[in-house]
Parts: sequence; C-alpha cells; structure tokens
Amino acid sequence: MSTRYAIILAAGQGTRMKSKLYKVLHPVCGKPMLRHVLDQIGKIDFTKKMVIVGHGSESVKACVETDAVCIFQKEQLGTAHAVLQARGELAGLAGTTVVLCGDTPLVRAETIKKLIDFQEKEHAAAAVLTAHAGDPAGYGRIVRDASGNLSRIVEDKDASEVEKAIDEINTGIYSFDNQLLFQFLEQVGNANAQGEYYLPDVLALLIQADEKVVACTTQHFEETAGVNDRAQLAAAEKTMRQRINHEHMMRGVTLTDPDHTYIDADCLIGQDTVIQPGTIISGKTEIGAGCLIGPNARLSNCQIGNESIVEQSVIEDSEIGHAVQIGPFAHIRPESIIHDQAKIGNFVEVKKSEIGAGSKASHLTYLGDAVLGCDVNMGCGTITVNYDGKNKYQTHIGDGAFIGCNANLVAPVSIGKGAFVAAGSTITESVNDDALAIARSRQTNKEKYAQKLNYRVNQ
Repeated sequence: MSTRYAIILAAGQGTRMKSKLYKVLHPVCGKPMLRHVLDQIGKIDFTKKMVIVGHGSESVKACVETDAVCIFQKEQLGTAHAVLQARGELAGLAGTTVVLCGDTPLVRAETIKKLIDFQEKEHAAAAVLTAHAGDPAGYGRIVRDASGNLSRIVEDKDASEVEKAIDEINTGIYSFDNQLLFQFLEQVGNANAQGEYYLPDVLALLIQADEKVVACTTQHFEETAGVNDRAQLAAAEKTMRQRINHEHMMRGVTLTDPDHTYIDADCLIGQDTVIQPGTIISGKTEIGAGCLIGPNARLSNCQIGNESIVEQSVIEDSEIGHAVQIGPFAHIRPESIIHDQAKIGNFVEVKKSEIGAGSKASHLTYLGDAVLGCDVNMGCGTITVNYDGKNKYQTHIGDGAFIGCNANLVAPVSIGKGAFVAAGSTITESVNDDALAIARSRQTNKEKYAQKLNYRVNQ
C-alpha cells in the first residue's frame, strides 16, 4: 500500500465570521469544525498528518491535541504558500498527499478515500475533488477541454463572465503525488487579483508539464461546502444534525420529530430509546436502552442508564442510573449522581449530590451538597441549607429516612437511618437512627384577634 500523508489548512482567521473565535474552532453539532475533519482523516491510514496553523495557533493546537503535527504559517499568503510550510516534513518523500481545508466539517472519510484511490488508480500526478453547485459564487470553477478533461481551475475573482456560469466547482480538496507537489509548489506565482499563491495553480503547472491531472466528482456537494460566515455555519449545522439523527435512527433509536431534535456528534444512545421533540443532547452524553427523553429536555455531558425517563428537565455533567424518573421541570446540576429507581420530580433542583437507589424527591425540593441513602423520602418544600455565606456544607441522610414537608436541614447535619423529621422543622443538630425530630415552635391561637389586624378589604 502507498505511503499517504494529509495536510489540513487551518491558518486563516475567518474575518467574515465576525468573531473572536478563530474560524476552524467554531462548533458544528458540539465539535469544532477542525475536529470533525481530523476525526474523519483519523479513519484513514495516513503515515503523517499535519495541520497548518496561523491565527490563534495556540487555541488551534489545543484542538488538534496529539492527532497531527501543527506547522506554523507566519504570513497567510495563499493556499499554495500554506502547503509549502509542510516541506520540512514531506519534501522528497514518495507517496500520496491529500490537502483539505479545516473549515469543511461535513467531509467524510469515504469521500477522501475515494479521491485518493481514484488518483492512485489513474496513476495521476494530482486529482481534484469537484462538485456541482446550485450557486457556485465564491468557488473556483472547473474548466474542461473539448474532450471533457480538466484544463484548469480559475478562481471566482479571476473568472470571466463565461467562466462564472460554470457550476462545476473546486471543493479545495486534492490528492497529489507528494514529490511532484513540492517540486511544482516552488514555481507557483501570485499574479492574480488577490496577489496570493493559489494551490490550484500547481494543477495548471502539472498540466503544462504534460503530467496527468484528473477530476473526481462527488454527488454530495453539501459534504464539501466550506464555512466562511454564520449563515454557512448554520447550514452546516443543519446538515450535520440530519446526518447524526439519521445514524441514530438506523441504530434503533426513535426520534419522533427529527427536525426538532438536536444531538451532538459525540453522543451515544441505546436501542429502543425514544427522543421526543425539542430535546437537546450535547457534549459526550451517553443514554442507555429503552429510555424516554423529552419533550423539551436538555442533557449535557451526562450518563443515563437503561429505561430511565427524563421529561422537560435539564441535566448537566451528572450520572443517572437505571429506571430513574426525572421531571417534569427538574434541574440536575453538575457532579450529581442519581442511583437506580430514584425519582426526582417536578421543580426539584439537585446540585452536587448523591441520591440513593429508590429515594424520592417528588416536588418543590432543593438538594445541594447532600448524600442520601436508599429509599429516602424527601417531602415537598424541603431544603438542604448548604451555604452559610462563605462555605458549603454537606447533609447526610441515612437509608429509609422520612423527611416531612417544608423541612430545613441546616448543614453540616446528619439524619440517621429510619429517622423521621416532622413537617415544618428546621434541623440544626444531627438526628439518630429511628429517632423522631421535631423542631418548630408550639402553635398558639388567639381568639378574635384577627379582627384587630384590620387587614380585610371592603369590610
């Protein structure tokens, strides 16, 4: 098998994005555009992978991690100049080099491999991936000769009116004989409207030298579309979302309304789980089998076990067990663990707490910095008072404890196994196992006194 190399161009700032974030780092379905490209080329056996960085180089390097060698381009003088930065790594080596752009998040490994295989099968010096665009404005046009062979590529700003009418465009993805690539890169000039060194000019030079250059056409234009502004970013997001949703449905997940379901690229969902409309699943969320999620749920970086229900609720950076019921209108904040068969009901907020198996907080409860055992019942309106204005403290509640409605558990405090806290109590001291705790003042009724308050309207 031939030796293969990959170069990703990611040095541009992307001024049309009008953003402080560098273009290739803008996310599509929860993942930076550049990361999508890296993940796809990671499916192909490349000997070397290089990313050409420039603007925001440190941030871009952090995105690349150890998946490729980052090469710094001090001045951005065009695509040919960018590729030339890799000569220290590649010049003189035999093999095939693929050049891609870091702002094409929809490109797939299958398409890249098809281009490489086509070039190598044709024994060509280079192959360019082309597509037919409904609106080719902004793209380089593919000019063919009378026999239909590639003649040249003309950039949009340099094209004549006749050439601008051509709808076959250069996607900016190429496969080269590596030695010829670096031999002819040195000959590229910048006599054009932009004063830049264009990589497509290498193809023209190869053709002039009677080297074979071929065009490989893909039927999937949207896959090769570059992202240069926010409108194109939204279009890429929509296409990627449709692709992701389709893949989940093919794996046995039910999406009752795919057009209104939003799932990030790195999420995993088990078979027979049903995702209802308005649901947003982001980050590295993992959902088990047989769950019911939504409608209008938002899950971020969480793990959810099998046969759990999450209805109209928010879960962030937390772990949810099997057969758990959450919602409607619950909020599970980061670093929470909800064990099997627990119930977190409507208008319950859980923050950095562990809820034991079978325990229930059915409604209108705040559990912050709490550790609950198994089969604990938290009454309506109960609050773990975890903050004294400076520090956070924990509340511990033992197995089988019953906490009555409208109780305040002032941390740090422990409630023993099987203990009972009477409704309306404010608990400031620990409660032993099986004890009854009552902490409320005695009721006093003053007969006829309400008449003296004179608060009634229209007496």
